[in-house]
Amino acid sequence: MREAHPRERVVGVDFYVSDADGIGGHLREEPEDFVVRERERMVPEPVDSDPGSYPHVLLRATLRGWDTNDFAGRLSDDLGISRERVSWAGTKDKHAVTTQLFTVRDVDPERIPEVRNADVEVLGRVGRALTFGDLAGNEFEIRVRDAAGDPAPITADLRAFAGDDGEGLDESADAPAEVAVPNYFGHQRFGSRRPVTHEVGLHVLRGDWRGAVLAYVGNPYETEPEGSQAARNVVEREADAADTDWSAALDAMPGRLRYERSMLHRLAEGADWRETLEAVPSNLQRLFVNAAQSYAFNRILSERLRRGLPFHRPVEGDVCCFAERDVKFPKPDTDRVQRATEGRVDVLARHCERGRAFVTAPLVGTDTEFADGEPGEIEREVFAELDVGRADFALPGEFESTGTRRAIALTTDLAVAEREGDPVFSFALPSGSYATTLLREYLKGSPERH
Repeated sequence: MREAHPRERVVGVDFYVSDADGIGGHLREEPEDFVVRERERMVPEPVDSDPGSYPHVLLRATLRGWDTNDFAGRLSDDLGISRERVSWAGTKDKHAVTTQLFTVRDVDPERIPEVRNADVEVLGRVGRALTFGDLAGNEFEIRVRDAAGDPAPITADLRAFAGDDGEGLDESADAPAEVAVPNYFGHQRFGSRRPVTHEVGLHVLRGDWRGAVLAYVGNPYETEPEGSQAARNVVEREADAADTDWSAALDAMPGRLRYERSMLHRLAEGADWRETLEAVPSNLQRLFVNAAQSYAFNRILSERLRRGLPFHRPVEGDVCCFAERDVKFPKPDTDRVQRATEGRVDVLARHCERGRAFVTAPLVGTDTEFADGEPGEIEREVFAELDVGRADFALPGEFESTGTRRAIALTTDLAVAEREGDPVFSFALPSGSYATTLLREYLKGSPERH
């Protein structure tokens, strides 16, 4: 089994499924190299519907070079409203062309502004804000620049991981093939350039609010710009000083690091550590604990790989979820759970082979039940090593989590074409899964190139 890049192991991703050499290359030389379009679920009422019954304006925005959070901030600033009145179903990366939905509460549709590098269309009105559950999935078309190898051997390895014996497969170059990889959380879940959100979350879960703030505001990474590193070093110095001067740290922090500056403002005003961490938007507060859950999930999958346990079918002790009903892009229905006991493991294996069920692992929270057998042993060992338990997720405000379950295998139909000598990968994924989790198997390099 091939060991992952050292920077991937920082976020719990320890191995590649494919032993074949990577094709090299890199992503996102131009935003058009990484095209993402949401599969939409929300259907609006006409734009002239009663705003009392339908207070949210539904927008479709095609963004070039915009991070979702940054676009939401620009939209709220231009409208002169709180950022909390802007909602979306899925966060997208800045270095891409993305098409996604937004809702804006209690605004006149005619006031929706024009925004640079954004094509914004008013679709109508809806009765509630968008949430993560409104995103069915995403369609991708991704070009890899300067690739130097053949993707076919990697595709063959990923087909085998999906349980495909290759019989009856259309071998033409552009025919889609069913492939699978471990359903890792991608590097961007933790911070692409500076993967620290899980560190913040682990501090929160251990009740170390000071450590959480300093992990976010201090804690310099060599992959950051030198100015950012220097500012974080000032934070570290002041945190250790006998007579702390948070104003000096605030003066050193670049304006572009606005969340860090918001925290330092609170520290300079005398706020306690928890109040300081709550200076960031509510969705980012949730992300800290979610990232800690994601890191533990990645660790569980890496250990399962190391032990040679399958991903596309259960072993005794696994917890399976049946697929959601009546959806185009089924995901695990966490209300329909069944344990793979000795008498049920073969039956559940057949359900998984037919796409009717998924083997899952926990995103641990207060209500989580661990698996049995060897899968449960892995889960308990990971959380013991992290010094975190289920009760630690009973936290104030946005930091609380009851937990859920997530499929351990990510399966899709993949087509590989060619554009000006570069491979172009086309596929679709359910919400919450990462395109780079699939593409890393092909590039086999630093996540900075993803």
